[in-house]
Amino acid sequence: MSHLDYDIFQIINHLAVTERFLNPLMILLAEKAEYLFFAGIIFYWFFHKSQHRKMVVEAILAACVALSINGEVGHFFYRNRPFVAHHVNWLIPHVKNASFPSDHATAAFVIATAIWIWKKRDGWMWLVLAAGIALSRVWTGVHYPLDVIAGMLIGAGVAFAIHFLLYRFKEINKVIIWFIEYYEKIESNLLKKTHLVRKR
Repeated sequence: MSHLDYDIFQIINHLAVTERFLNPLMILLAEKAEYLFFAGIIFYWFFHKSQHRKMVVEAILAACVALSINGEVGHFFYRNRPFVAHHVNWLIPHVKNASFPSDHATAAFVIATAIWIWKKRDGWMWLVLAAGIALSRVWTGVHYPLDVIAGMLIGAGVAFAIHFLLYRFKEINKVIIWFIEYYEKIESNLLKKTHLVRKR
């Protein structure tokens, strides 16, 4: 499996030479595209629909769990970055920490899957972006294909698991609804105060 993983890595990473015109896009995806997910979460939270806010809370919970799992997996199954062990087309700076599994792929897929569960049309767009991030991490030489595949599986798997648990255990769901309603009361009071200040 490791030989196949490295062979596929070489094919994808060599595209940085043969398809050099795509390098700026891949660097952008590898380094900056994750911020689009943060922006998306903020957008859905403030785009007023209670369903959106439930989705955001679910996505954040799932992301926390998934990235915690990554930390444990990376600790017990440590793997060097490709640029540490091999001569690669290394396009972006990166510390020499654990390569497996990919945190970027995990974070992207856990949020994209959480959105897909609630909003299929939007979810497909986010999943395509997540796939682009996963590919770019291999293209730029900071991950092996198996790293991003593991991240994808952990992210998507945890998103589905959290959704199932929240659906199954109504008590947890009630806590989330209470939290959202409590936040919305505070938000409403702040908006009223702001409105009154403007009137003065």
